[in-house]
Amino acid sequence: MRNYSAVIERDPDTGLFVGFVPGFPGAHSQGATLDELNANLREVISMLLEDGEPVLESEFIGVQNVAVA
Repeated sequence: MRNYSAVIERDPDTGLFVGFVPGFPGAHSQGATLDELNANLREVISMLLEDGEPVLESEFIGVQNVAVA
């Protein structure tokens, strides 16, 4: 089993959750709930993996809060 980190945001216009895997071209999807988004991302990643193991263009490190005065 492979694990990928996804960045999740909520679209302010549609209210949908939008997710993508950093550095993995084409690995993005959306869903009305977090569970739906997770299922959609799993499906997209599975389809992309049918073409072989990806060469990730970047490595997800984490998130960071930035304070601006």
